[in-house]
Amino acid sequence: MFAAMLLAGAAAAYVPPAAAQSDGIELQRGGAAVRKLVPAEAIEQQAVQEYEQLKNEARAKRALAGDSNPQLIRLRAIAKRILPQTSRWNDRAKDWKWEINLIGSKEINAFCMPGGKIAFYTGLLDQLKLTDDEVAMVMGHEIAHALQEHARERAAKSEITNLGANVVSQLFGFGNLGNIALGAGAQLLSLKFSRSDETEADLIGMDIAARAGYDPRAAITLWQKMGKASETASSSRASVDFLSTHPSGRTRIAELEKHMPQVLPLYARSINTTVDKLPPYRANMANLGGAPVDSGDDNRTKPLPR
Repeated sequence: MFAAMLLAGAAAAYVPPAAAQSDGIELQRGGAAVRKLVPAEAIEQQAVQEYEQLKNEARAKRALAGDSNPQLIRLRAIAKRILPQTSRWNDRAKDWKWEINLIGSKEINAFCMPGGKIAFYTGLLDQLKLTDDEVAMVMGHEIAHALQEHARERAAKSEITNLGANVVSQLFGFGNLGNIALGAGAQLLSLKFSRSDETEADLIGMDIAARAGYDPRAAITLWQKMGKASETASSSRASVDFLSTHPSGRTRIAELEKHMPQVLPLYARSINTTVDKLPPYRANMANLGGAPVDSGDDNRTKPLPR
């Protein structure tokens, strides 16, 4: 109860900045204000450490792709177009030491850690047969989590819950909590985002990818493919963490469709045409169908289960 009151008070005391831009997706830059209770530098430093550990483990298994790997070259080419669009959502992004790597694994997964540390798993590319546009939607989505500092926000809320009354004096004035990042033993990749976080990442990801010249309509086919992969995993009782924390359902796709009129003009402008002259979108797989019914929409701020 006490932690909830602190979070509510912090949110009420904060006046959000202006929207990130006058066209495209209009959301508050930087995510929830409570994130400021934890220093960005601390979260980003931890991200570097975890990312290096992950690379070392993959390298030891000979699963870390080399610079000449065609799939990694493809990923880095897509990132090269997307990254210039990121600073409009987070001023710190222009100073991040961006890095993208590919890990050989059947796992369907990808992430972007705070500070711009990106990894894709080959299972995501191969099993879903992702087009460049769909890769851009995944990459934009994961980058958006970092831009909106969702991990920093989750860490801040966790620290408020853990520390309670001991931090009251430090909360006034919205100062940070010194060197606190995550609790002992916690890892950034284990943090769970909420449905609201996922929606923000979807929309901002579409925005930056569209500005980079990637067709945002690919977001629909991407999540249709994710839905199919989720159904396959469920029927085989396979555990796919990415799909459990990125539910692909009708609610998600409906939200993407709702905002398509905001991002299609960005895409059309990036390829020097107009929306009415864009050709019909064609998926690279037949019979994708719809998506399962979403669950968990009753509390959009609650972290999604793994």
